[in-house]
Amino acid sequence: MSDGKDALDLSALGAAVPNAAELSAEDKANLVESIKNTLQGLAARHTDVLESLEPNVRKRVEVLREIQSQHDELEAKFFEERAALEAKYQKMYEPLYSKRYEVVNGVVEVEGVTKDDAAETAPDQKEEKGVPDFWFNAMKNHEILAEEIQERDEEALKYLKDIKWYRISEPKGFKLEFHFNTNPFFKNEVLTKTYHMIDEDEPILEKAIGTEIEWYPGKCLTQKVLKKKPKKGSKNTKPITKIENCESFFNFFSPPQVPDDEEEIDEDTAEQLQNQMEQDYDIGSTIRDKIIPHAVSWFTGEAAQDEDFDGMMDDDEDEDEEGDEDEDEDEDDEEDEDDDDDDDAPKKGGRVPAGEGQGERPAECKQQ
Repeated sequence: MSDGKDALDLSALGAAVPNAAELSAEDKANLVESIKNTLQGLAARHTDVLESLEPNVRKRVEVLREIQSQHDELEAKFFEERAALEAKYQKMYEPLYSKRYEVVNGVVEVEGVTKDDAAETAPDQKEEKGVPDFWFNAMKNHEILAEEIQERDEEALKYLKDIKWYRISEPKGFKLEFHFNTNPFFKNEVLTKTYHMIDEDEPILEKAIGTEIEWYPGKCLTQKVLKKKPKKGSKNTKPITKIENCESFFNFFSPPQVPDDEEEIDEDTAEQLQNQMEQDYDIGSTIRDKIIPHAVSWFTGEAAQDEDFDGMMDDDEDEDEEGDEDEDEDEDDEEDEDDDDDDDAPKKGGRVPAGEGQGERPAECKQQ
Protein backbone atom coordinates (compact mmCIF):
# COMPACT_ATOMS: atom_id res chain seq x y z
CA MET A 1 0.00 0.00 0.00
CA SER A 2 1.02 3.65 -0.36
CA ASP A 3 3.17 5.08 2.40
CA GLY A 4 1.22 8.36 2.24
CA LYS A 5 3.93 10.44 0.59
CA ASP A 6 1.99 10.74 -2.64
CA ALA A 7 -1.32 11.55 -1.00
CA LEU A 8 -2.75 14.97 -1.71
CA ASP A 9 -3.66 16.88 1.44
CA LEU A 10 -6.52 19.04 0.19
CA SER A 11 -6.77 20.86 3.51
CA ALA A 12 -3.45 22.51 2.74
CA LEU A 13 -4.76 23.99 -0.49
CA GLY A 14 -7.11 26.27 1.46
CA ALA A 15 -4.30 28.54 2.56
CA ALA A 16 -3.11 28.87 -1.02
CA VAL A 17 -6.42 29.83 -2.60
CA PRO A 18 -6.20 33.51 -3.57
CA ASN A 19 -8.70 36.15 -2.57
CA ALA A 20 -11.98 34.83 -3.96
CA ALA A 21 -13.02 38.34 -4.91
CA GLU A 22 -10.27 38.19 -7.51
CA LEU A 23 -11.42 34.84 -8.94
CA SER A 24 -13.66 34.82 -11.99
CA ALA A 25 -16.23 32.09 -12.50
CA GLU A 26 -13.84 30.50 -14.99
CA ASP A 27 -10.98 30.61 -12.47
CA LYS A 28 -13.13 28.94 -9.85
CA ALA A 29 -14.12 26.18 -12.26
CA ASN A 30 -10.48 25.72 -13.23
CA LEU A 31 -9.53 25.43 -9.56
CA VAL A 32 -11.99 22.59 -8.98
CA GLU A 33 -10.95 20.92 -12.23
CA SER A 34 -7.27 21.21 -11.32
CA ILE A 35 -7.83 19.44 -8.01
CA LYS A 36 -9.85 16.70 -9.71
CA ASN A 37 -7.12 16.20 -12.32
CA THR A 38 -4.49 15.97 -9.62
CA LEU A 39 -6.50 13.32 -7.83
CA GLN A 40 -6.99 11.38 -11.04
CA GLY A 41 -3.26 11.48 -11.70
CA LEU A 42 -2.54 10.11 -8.27
CA ALA A 43 -5.15 7.40 -8.77
CA ALA A 44 -3.45 6.28 -11.97
CA ARG A 45 -0.17 5.97 -10.09
CA HIS A 46 -1.69 3.47 -7.69
CA THR A 47 -3.43 1.14 -10.12
CA ASP A 48 -0.82 -1.48 -9.27
CA VAL A 49 -2.13 -1.50 -5.70
CA LEU A 50 -5.68 -2.12 -6.89
CA GLU A 51 -4.56 -4.89 -9.22
CA SER A 52 -2.97 -6.71 -6.29
CA LEU A 53 -6.32 -6.89 -4.46
CA GLU A 54 -8.85 -9.68 -4.67
CA PRO A 55 -11.68 -8.86 -7.15
CA ASN A 56 -14.34 -8.37 -4.46
CA VAL A 57 -12.08 -6.21 -2.30
CA ARG A 58 -11.10 -4.18 -5.37
CA LYS A 59 -14.76 -3.41 -6.12
CA ARG A 60 -15.28 -2.19 -2.56
CA VAL A 61 -12.21 0.01 -2.76
CA GLU A 62 -13.46 1.49 -6.05
CA VAL A 63 -16.70 2.48 -4.33
CA LEU A 64 -14.70 4.04 -1.49
CA ARG A 65 -12.70 6.03 -4.06
CA GLU A 66 -15.92 7.34 -5.60
CA ILE A 67 -17.06 8.45 -2.14
CA GLN A 68 -13.69 10.12 -1.62
CA SER A 69 -13.99 11.90 -4.98
CA GLN A 70 -17.38 13.32 -3.96
CA HIS A 71 -15.87 14.45 -0.67
CA ASP A 72 -12.96 16.15 -2.46
CA GLU A 73 -15.32 18.05 -4.76
CA LEU A 74 -17.17 19.36 -1.72
CA GLU A 75 -13.89 20.22 -0.02
CA ALA A 76 -12.74 22.21 -3.07
CA LYS A 77 -15.99 24.19 -2.92
CA PHE A 78 -15.44 24.72 0.80
CA PHE A 79 -12.03 26.29 0.13
CA GLU A 80 -13.57 28.48 -2.55
CA GLU A 81 -16.36 29.68 -0.27
CA ARG A 82 -14.00 30.14 2.66
CA ALA A 83 -11.74 32.37 0.56
CA ALA A 84 -14.79 34.41 -0.43
CA LEU A 85 -15.85 34.66 3.22
CA GLU A 86 -12.37 35.77 4.29
CA ALA A 87 -12.35 38.41 1.54
CA LYS A 88 -15.78 39.61 2.63
CA TYR A 89 -14.76 40.04 6.27
CA GLN A 90 -11.39 41.53 5.39
CA LYS A 91 -13.29 44.38 3.72
CA MET A 92 -15.51 44.70 6.79
CA TYR A 93 -12.43 44.93 9.03
CA GLU A 94 -10.88 47.79 7.03
CA PRO A 95 -13.15 50.59 8.39
CA LEU A 96 -12.39 49.39 11.93
CA TYR A 97 -8.66 49.42 11.23
CA SER A 98 -9.02 52.96 9.86
CA LYS A 99 -10.79 54.10 13.03
CA ARG A 100 -8.07 52.45 15.11
CA TYR A 101 -5.41 54.29 13.10
CA GLU A 102 -7.12 57.63 13.72
CA VAL A 103 -7.40 57.09 17.47
CA VAL A 104 -3.87 55.71 17.88
CA ASN A 105 -2.31 58.59 15.96
CA GLY A 106 -4.47 61.38 17.42
CA VAL A 107 -6.20 62.19 14.14
CA VAL A 108 -9.52 62.22 15.98
CA GLU A 109 -10.34 62.56 19.66
CA VAL A 110 -12.52 60.03 21.42
CA GLU A 111 -15.69 60.96 23.21
CA GLY A 112 -15.20 61.91 26.84
CA VAL A 113 -11.75 63.48 26.51
CA THR A 114 -12.02 67.18 27.37
CA LYS A 115 -9.73 70.19 27.38
CA ASP A 116 -9.92 70.15 31.17
CA ASP A 117 -8.21 66.74 31.12
CA ALA A 118 -5.47 68.19 28.94
CA ALA A 119 -5.07 71.13 31.37
CA GLU A 120 -4.09 68.69 34.10
CA THR A 121 -0.89 67.87 32.21
CA ALA A 122 2.20 69.17 34.04
CA PRO A 123 3.60 72.41 32.53
CA ASP A 124 6.93 70.78 31.70
CA GLN A 125 5.23 67.87 29.91
CA LYS A 126 4.08 67.91 26.31
CA GLU A 127 0.46 66.93 25.81
CA GLU A 128 0.36 63.46 24.27
CA LYS A 129 -1.92 62.82 21.32
CA GLY A 130 -3.39 59.46 20.51
CA VAL A 131 -1.77 56.43 22.14
CA PRO A 132 2.03 56.81 22.23
CA ASP A 133 4.19 53.77 21.39
CA PHE A 134 1.07 51.74 20.58
CA TRP A 135 2.52 49.35 17.98
CA PHE A 136 5.89 49.12 19.68
CA ASN A 137 4.33 47.95 22.95
CA ALA A 138 1.88 45.64 21.17
CA MET A 139 4.79 43.83 19.51
CA LYS A 140 7.01 43.92 22.60
CA ASN A 141 4.32 42.10 24.58
CA HIS A 142 4.42 39.12 22.23
CA GLU A 143 7.02 36.55 23.23
CA ILE A 144 8.24 35.76 19.70
CA LEU A 145 8.57 39.40 18.67
CA ALA A 146 10.08 40.49 21.98
CA GLU A 147 13.02 38.17 21.28
CA GLU A 148 13.65 39.99 18.00
CA ILE A 149 13.42 43.54 19.36
CA GLN A 150 16.75 44.73 20.72
CA GLU A 151 17.17 47.65 23.10
CA ARG A 152 18.75 49.72 20.34
CA ASP A 153 15.62 49.14 18.14
CA GLU A 154 13.13 50.51 20.63
CA GLU A 155 13.41 54.23 19.89
CA ALA A 156 12.98 53.66 16.14
CA LEU A 157 9.97 51.37 16.62
CA LYS A 158 8.22 54.07 18.64
CA TYR A 159 7.78 55.95 15.35
CA LEU A 160 5.69 53.07 13.96
CA LYS A 161 2.16 54.38 13.34
CA ASP A 162 0.40 51.48 11.59
CA ILE A 163 0.85 47.90 10.35
CA LYS A 164 -1.25 46.49 7.51
CA TRP A 165 -1.37 43.27 5.55
CA TYR A 166 -2.75 42.28 2.15
CA ARG A 167 -3.29 38.97 0.40
CA ILE A 168 -1.57 38.71 -2.99
CA SER A 169 -2.59 36.31 -5.74
CA GLU A 170 0.22 36.43 -8.33
CA PRO A 171 2.28 34.84 -6.98
CA LYS A 172 0.22 33.60 -4.05
CA GLY A 173 1.17 34.90 -0.61
CA PHE A 174 0.77 37.99 1.53
CA LYS A 175 2.39 41.37 2.10
CA LEU A 176 3.04 43.28 5.33
CA GLU A 177 3.35 47.07 5.44
CA PHE A 178 4.95 48.97 8.34
CA HIS A 179 4.09 52.69 8.22
CA PHE A 180 6.42 55.06 10.08
CA ASN A 181 6.27 58.70 11.08
CA THR A 182 9.18 60.88 10.03
CA ASN A 183 12.10 59.79 12.20
CA PRO A 184 15.84 60.37 12.63
CA PHE A 185 16.79 56.77 11.75
CA PHE A 186 15.75 56.20 8.10
CA LYS A 187 14.12 57.95 5.17
CA ASN A 188 11.53 55.26 4.29
CA GLU A 189 7.94 56.05 5.21
CA VAL A 190 6.88 52.45 4.59
CA LEU A 191 8.85 49.22 5.07
CA THR A 192 7.37 46.12 3.43
CA LYS A 193 7.81 42.37 3.70
CA THR A 194 6.31 40.06 1.07
CA TYR A 195 5.97 36.28 1.29
CA HIS A 196 5.65 34.19 -1.89
CA MET A 197 4.18 30.72 -1.48
CA ILE A 198 4.44 27.58 -3.66
CA ASP A 199 1.54 25.24 -4.36
CA GLU A 200 2.75 21.69 -4.07
CA ASP A 201 1.50 18.88 -1.82
CA GLU A 202 1.13 21.69 0.70
CA PRO A 203 1.76 25.43 0.46
CA ILE A 204 5.37 26.17 1.34
CA LEU A 205 7.38 29.35 1.46
CA GLU A 206 9.21 29.96 -1.81
CA LYS A 207 10.92 33.19 -0.79
CA ALA A 208 10.50 36.37 1.21
CA ILE A 209 11.24 39.86 -0.11
CA GLY A 210 12.11 42.74 2.18
CA THR A 211 12.86 46.44 1.86
CA GLU A 212 16.19 48.15 1.51
CA ILE A 213 16.24 50.56 4.44
CA GLU A 214 17.67 53.99 3.67
CA TRP A 215 19.49 54.65 6.93
CA TYR A 216 20.66 58.12 7.83
CA PRO A 217 24.44 58.36 8.39
CA GLY A 218 25.45 56.74 11.67
CA LYS A 219 21.90 55.55 12.41
CA CYS A 220 21.96 52.00 10.98
CA LEU A 221 20.57 49.61 13.61
CA THR A 222 21.55 46.37 11.85
CA GLN A 223 25.29 47.10 11.94
CA LYS A 224 27.71 48.35 14.53
CA VAL A 225 31.00 50.16 14.02
CA LEU A 226 34.00 48.86 15.93
CA LYS A 227 37.11 50.99 16.31
CA LYS A 228 40.45 49.49 17.31
CA LYS A 229 43.64 51.26 18.13
CA PRO A 230 46.52 50.45 15.77
CA LYS A 231 49.26 48.19 17.09
CA LYS A 232 52.27 49.80 18.68
CA GLY A 233 54.93 50.61 16.15
CA SER A 234 52.44 50.65 13.29
CA LYS A 235 52.93 53.40 10.74
CA ASN A 236 49.16 53.89 10.63
CA THR A 237 48.21 56.01 13.60
CA LYS A 238 44.50 56.22 12.79
CA PRO A 239 42.03 53.89 14.57
CA ILE A 240 41.05 50.81 12.57
CA THR A 241 37.33 50.86 11.77
CA LYS A 242 35.43 47.60 11.34
CA ILE A 243 31.72 47.16 10.60
CA GLU A 244 29.90 44.11 11.93
CA ASN A 245 26.32 42.95 11.51
CA CYS A 246 24.32 42.80 14.73
CA GLU A 247 20.99 41.50 15.96
CA SER A 248 18.07 43.83 15.27
CA PHE A 249 14.36 43.63 14.56
CA PHE A 250 15.09 45.51 11.34
CA ASN A 251 16.95 42.46 10.01
CA PHE A 252 13.39 41.22 9.39
CA PHE A 253 13.44 43.36 6.24
CA SER A 254 16.53 41.55 4.93
CA PRO A 255 15.27 37.95 4.89
CA PRO A 256 17.41 34.89 4.17
CA GLN A 257 17.72 34.19 0.44
CA VAL A 258 17.75 30.82 -1.31
CA PRO A 259 20.69 30.54 -3.76
CA ASP A 260 19.75 30.25 -7.44
CA ASP A 261 21.74 27.04 -7.68
CA GLU A 262 20.74 24.96 -4.66
CA GLU A 263 23.29 22.28 -5.57
CA GLU A 264 26.06 24.62 -4.47
CA ILE A 265 25.07 24.48 -0.78
CA ASP A 266 25.84 21.56 1.49
CA GLU A 267 23.35 19.76 3.71
CA ASP A 268 24.21 21.64 6.91
CA THR A 269 23.93 25.02 5.19
CA ALA A 270 20.62 23.99 3.62
CA GLU A 271 19.24 22.95 7.03
CA GLN A 272 20.38 26.21 8.59
CA LEU A 273 18.75 28.18 5.77
CA GLN A 274 15.54 26.20 6.20
CA ASN A 275 15.45 27.01 9.93
CA GLN A 276 16.06 30.71 9.23
CA MET A 277 13.23 30.81 6.69
CA GLU A 278 10.85 29.05 9.07
CA GLN A 279 11.70 31.49 11.85
CA ASP A 280 11.27 34.42 9.48
CA TYR A 281 7.85 33.12 8.38
CA ASP A 282 6.81 32.61 12.03
CA ILE A 283 7.50 36.28 12.71
CA GLY A 284 5.57 37.43 9.64
CA SER A 285 2.57 35.19 10.28
CA THR A 286 2.50 36.23 13.95
CA ILE A 287 2.26 39.88 12.96
CA ARG A 288 -0.42 39.09 10.37
CA ASP A 289 -2.56 36.70 12.42
CA LYS A 290 -2.15 38.00 15.97
CA ILE A 291 -0.77 41.52 16.24
CA ILE A 292 -2.73 43.27 13.47
CA PRO A 293 -6.22 41.90 14.28
CA HIS A 294 -5.82 42.10 18.08
CA ALA A 295 -3.39 45.01 18.51
CA VAL A 296 -5.02 46.68 21.53
CA SER A 297 -5.14 43.37 23.43
CA TRP A 298 -1.41 42.97 22.89
CA PHE A 299 -0.82 46.61 23.84
CA THR A 300 -2.58 46.14 27.18
CA GLY A 301 -1.05 42.70 27.71
CA GLU A 302 -4.42 40.93 27.86
CA ALA A 303 -3.61 38.77 24.84
CA ALA A 304 -0.30 37.72 26.37
CA GLN A 305 -2.08 36.69 29.57
CA ASP A 306 -4.62 34.70 27.57
CA GLU A 307 -1.81 32.88 25.74
CA ASP A 308 -0.03 32.20 29.03
CA PHE A 309 -3.28 30.82 30.48
CA ASP A 310 -3.84 28.63 27.42
CA GLY A 311 -0.26 27.41 27.71
CA MET A 312 -0.76 26.61 31.39
CA MET A 313 -3.94 24.68 30.59
CA ASP A 314 -2.09 22.69 27.93
CA ASP A 315 0.72 21.97 30.40
CA ASP A 316 -1.79 20.88 33.04
CA GLU A 317 -3.43 18.51 30.57
CA ASP A 318 -0.04 17.07 29.66
CA GLU A 319 0.82 16.66 33.35
CA ASP A 320 -2.53 14.98 34.01
CA GLU A 321 -1.88 12.53 31.19
CA GLU A 322 1.63 11.86 32.49
CA GLY A 323 0.23 11.50 36.01
CA ASP A 324 -2.32 8.93 34.82
CA GLU A 325 0.46 7.00 33.11
CA ASP A 326 2.59 7.13 36.29
CA GLU A 327 -0.34 5.91 38.38
CA ASP A 328 -0.88 3.02 35.99
CA GLU A 329 2.82 2.15 36.21
CA ASP A 330 2.70 2.36 40.04
CA GLU A 331 -0.32 0.05 40.12
CA ASP A 332 1.49 -2.41 37.87
CA ASP A 333 4.54 -2.25 40.15
CA GLU A 334 2.38 -2.86 43.21
CA GLU A 335 0.81 -5.87 41.55
CA ASP A 336 4.27 -7.18 40.71
CA GLU A 337 5.32 -6.68 44.35
CA ASP A 338 2.25 -8.57 45.57
CA ASP A 339 3.13 -11.44 43.28
CA ASP A 340 6.69 -11.40 44.55
CA ASP A 341 5.46 -11.40 48.16
CA ASP A 342 3.27 -14.42 47.43
CA ASP A 343 6.22 -16.29 45.97
CA ASP A 344 8.58 -15.31 48.80
CA ALA A 345 6.09 -15.86 51.65
CA PRO A 346 7.14 -18.84 53.83
CA LYS A 347 4.90 -21.82 53.78
CA LYS A 348 3.30 -22.89 57.00
CA GLY A 349 6.04 -23.84 59.43
CA GLY A 350 8.77 -22.54 57.08
CA ARG A 351 11.31 -19.68 57.36
CA VAL A 352 12.11 -16.62 55.30
CA PRO A 353 15.36 -17.30 53.42
CA ALA A 354 18.33 -15.37 54.76
CA GLY A 355 18.77 -11.94 53.28
CA GLU A 356 15.18 -11.67 52.12
CA GLY A 357 12.33 -9.87 53.76
CA GLN A 358 14.79 -7.36 55.26
CA GLY A 359 13.12 -4.44 53.51
CA GLU A 360 11.85 -3.45 50.10
CA ARG A 361 14.19 -2.34 47.38
CA PRO A 362 13.26 0.71 45.28
CA ALA A 363 11.00 -0.11 42.33
CA GLU A 364 13.61 1.02 39.81
CA CYS A 365 16.06 -1.51 41.19
CA LYS A 366 13.55 -4.31 40.72
CA GLN A 367 13.40 -3.54 37.06
CA GLN A 368 17.14 -3.94 36.60
